[in-house]
Amino acid sequence: MKPIFGRGPSLPIRLALAVVASLLLIIADSRYHSFTGAKVYLNSLVSPLQYMANSPRLLLDAASSQLMSRQSLLAQSQRLDQELFLLRDDLLRLRHLEQENQRLRDLLGSPVRFDTRRMVAEIMAVDTDPFSHQVVIDKGSLEGVFEGQPVLNEQGVVGQVISVGKTTSRVLLITDTSHGIPVRVARNDIRAIASGSGQLDRLLLHNITRNTDIREGDVLLSSGLAGRFPEGYPVGRVSRVGYEEGQPFADIRVQPFAALDRVRYLLLLWPEPKVIDVDDVASEQAAEGAPQ
Repeated sequence: MKPIFGRGPSLPIRLALAVVASLLLIIADSRYHSFTGAKVYLNSLVSPLQYMANSPRLLLDAASSQLMSRQSLLAQSQRLDQELFLLRDDLLRLRHLEQENQRLRDLLGSPVRFDTRRMVAEIMAVDTDPFSHQVVIDKGSLEGVFEGQPVLNEQGVVGQVISVGKTTSRVLLITDTSHGIPVRVARNDIRAIASGSGQLDRLLLHNITRNTDIREGDVLLSSGLAGRFPEGYPVGRVSRVGYEEGQPFADIRVQPFAALDRVRYLLLLWPEPKVIDVDDVASEQAAEGAPQ
């Protein structure tokens, strides 16, 4: 039984015919421009396919540029946050100096130094123990952090470093029950010790007699005694002054300026360099060399 369609030419013959037809079409197009009109329609038909084939590259380019712009914005935001911390620290010192200059005009000739070394640190972890108020920061001995170093934020005193590792350190907050900081009342310079109460929003002033001139709303500043915390940084505001019958001491509560439950960035301070008086050194050397 014969097939309906006869067998066509062999594969080599078909290939030769295709090559000859292609050459004829190329010559006709290059010499006589026979397919100029057809090219327009072919380009119109192929252009959507070209757009579809190019769309993945466009999407990848857009995603890459958005990712780079996001990273640059995050880096810029972090840098601006650190600069803001440093500026707010200067503002705290300036407020203290304004008060001091107002009351101590006869000491205006004393040098005031702002070259204290400072470094911004970020909180990495918070102690989960409800009876211990401690946090871990991302700076350690490699950056020069030391035990007992004062720690602040843009609002006021936060605490001090109690242990140091190579790249991390542990900070004890001022509200911990084992912490105490020497303070003075900004209004009248009365000195006291602000101790931690175990609550993040409260400090206590112990052993303050009933007749001591401390009122609600008084601002407490670091006094600089004991040499641990620099003088003049805000610590808190007196929120309650109570008296109980038969008790010799007042019940005084202080609300810290630093919102310790929401801090993220902290500021580490280094002690100011000591100024050596050349005349004093010369006089000491002369006294040591003098005959007895």
